[in-house]
Amino acid sequence: MVYAGFWPRFAALCLDFLFLSPVFALVVWGEQHFRLFSLYYFVPALALGLFYNVYLVRRFGGTPGKRVMKVLISKVDGTPVGYREALLRYLPECLMSTMSAVAIILAVLHLNDAEYSALSSKERSTLLSAAQPAWSRPLELASNLWVWGEFIVLMTNRKRRALHDFIAGTVVVRDEAAS
Repeated sequence: MVYAGFWPRFAALCLDFLFLSPVFALVVWGEQHFRLFSLYYFVPALALGLFYNVYLVRRFGGTPGKRVMKVLISKVDGTPVGYREALLRYLPECLMSTMSAVAIILAVLHLNDAEYSALSSKERSTLLSAAQPAWSRPLELASNLWVWGEFIVLMTNRKRRALHDFIAGTVVVRDEAAS
């Protein structure tokens, strides 16, 4: 197996961001115009995340970005990943993003529609940040530590495995068949 290094994985992440950018744009627009958008989008967001990061990884061996970059996610022994591995890879990100979404929803519920509409984007962001539960601050720190930990671990091991790869027993390799 030829392990995929940092740059192909980073490019795949950028491509996935590009592929999902219409959804991100919809979310930004929705949150600007509808106070309870985060609440209504909660379950669809969870479903989209599971579809993109679990189903597609299990079905095709990677996200669309990874497949375009001709890299595959496989078990350490080279066999294809199953739902268990795909879910374990995504679980830390899923849990942190779900908890962050809950914190935002709880903050939004403190405002009424008139207050929400009257605020500028910056004022709304400041107010919502202050209205989030106390546990959202440590969660934000943990999320940042997770991202940096992923990067450091990826860069410091021979197989270029990130933390989520160690959790799931996976590795990202070049797809020799696609080459």
